[in-house]
Amino acid sequence: MPGFDHFDDDLQPPRPNRNSDEDLRRFRDQLKNGEKDINSSEALEEIVQFYFEHEQFDEALHFVDRLLSFEPYSSEAWQRKGMILNNLQRYQEALDCYGRALGMNPTDPDIFVNQGITLDNLNQVKEAIASFESALEVDPSYEDALLHKGITLEKQEQFKDAAQVFENMICLNPDHPEAWYELGYCYDFLDKLDESVRCYQEHLKHDPFNANAWYNLGIVLSRQGNFEKAVECYEYSIAINEKFPSAWYNLGNSYANLGRLFDAIECYKKTIECDPEDVPAWHNLGNAQEELGQFEEAIATYSKAIELDPKRHESYYARGCCHDALEQPAKALADYHYALRYCKDDPEIWYARADAEYNVGKYHDCLSSYRILLKLSPENAEAWFDYGDTLQELGQSREAIEALKRSIVLSALNPLAFYSLGKACLLARKKSQALEALSKAFEMKPELKETFIVEFPVLSLQSDYSSLLG
Repeated sequence: MPGFDHFDDDLQPPRPNRNSDEDLRRFRDQLKNGEKDINSSEALEEIVQFYFEHEQFDEALHFVDRLLSFEPYSSEAWQRKGMILNNLQRYQEALDCYGRALGMNPTDPDIFVNQGITLDNLNQVKEAIASFESALEVDPSYEDALLHKGITLEKQEQFKDAAQVFENMICLNPDHPEAWYELGYCYDFLDKLDESVRCYQEHLKHDPFNANAWYNLGIVLSRQGNFEKAVECYEYSIAINEKFPSAWYNLGNSYANLGRLFDAIECYKKTIECDPEDVPAWHNLGNAQEELGQFEEAIATYSKAIELDPKRHESYYARGCCHDALEQPAKALADYHYALRYCKDDPEIWYARADAEYNVGKYHDCLSSYRILLKLSPENAEAWFDYGDTLQELGQSREAIEALKRSIVLSALNPLAFYSLGKACLLARKKSQALEALSKAFEMKPELKETFIVEFPVLSLQSDYSSLLG
């Protein structure tokens, strides 16, 4: 499954402005035509604010330069220009503007905060933190500085330090919704899941229509195995934002964990409607179809995942399992071959490949695959049994005996391992060992006596063996 998503919910919709778009077009045309009607700093500030809030940053830059031509010593105007340039990703120019603003007003915490945001965007983390701390030297309880310092620490995965910052914020202001949200995020990564749930719940008391918060709360509940509650959270998230592919996807995963596979399928399909190239959604849709025995549909779905990501070994492996279920071992083997091309160290795929090679009669390749599997997973009793049983069937009794004994050491409760060991000992003419192994097999699973009589009708009449058979 996918990992945990963190969404930026800081962006707010533009606020209404008393100037209409028509007024602003008129002001812009007047400026471009060289008219001198707009010499008012107030009017220019409103125009700049409007374009900034509506994310029309090129226009905002044009007018803030006009504003600075009237007020070249305004720290506020230089700061606003820096913010505009930051949003245009012209970070070095933005820093120059903040420097000029601080030269005029070195005690304005807002300038330090916006400078820190730009430094963070440049991945100059130490400098960004220092800038936020400069703001806090001016005002130790300044919430914006604390918030952005914490977020910068989060980005560096310094979740313990970030959590401390947000905890301090909540001590200062217990009703700060963003602090509760970010603290919930930190606690999630610190595996403090109960605390994370509590923080998201506190946030949602203040902001019940935050789709991202409902989603993140669902993620934490899923990690706790509380899939029913997680379903509720994802459904709230989707009710707020219907086109939220990650919420649909994780809702599908929760339904799958609850065994509600048809519901899961519908959710994965919704995910794909929102994002047709969501490879994990295609893959998990195939998983649900496979679990329902819809192997042909699952094969088509896995094929779509592979089309989108030709190196996705999980989808090759899963498609191979479907071919195996349809008794198409050659097609299965081809899929396992591709899966191992992109993931050479997965013992599960080597196991499946060995079985497929056996089923198509490639016994030498089958044994080679088992050997690789057992190097990767040396404590796998079942794999040692299958390897030993295959060796026994192929008449390689000495190697078979060693493999089957290893399987029994790892798990002494498999009667088939004792039975196969008995047969390998018979082949190696080790009668006493054969009798001992067969005795344990028959004791554990009496039905194997009938199997022995069918496989060894002559031996079953001999006294040593007939006594075992009762």
